[in-house]
Amino acid sequence: MEQARKRLATVWLALLALLALTVAGSFTVTGAASAVVSFGVAAAKVALIFWFFMQLRTEKGLIRVFAVGAIAWLAILLTLVTIDKVTR
Repeated sequence: MEQARKRLATVWLALLALLALTVAGSFTVTGAASAVVSFGVAAAKVALIFWFFMQLRTEKGLIRVFAVGAIAWLAILLTLVTIDKVTR
């Protein structure tokens, strides 16, 4: 039980560090790199939340497939939105 608390506290501290990186990046990085940095940090946050707080590391098979499917669908939607914005 104690090890689980330490692991969750470590993940929480990592999420706080990523939050600080997001805030720092919003003030220092400009232009197109800002979006790349923001999406990269957001992807790291999502990965931590999925893996530890949603306990995907202990799940088997179909649950993981649906989680990957959700991420793939989000990537498709973001790609379509980006293509629409670029072509207008």
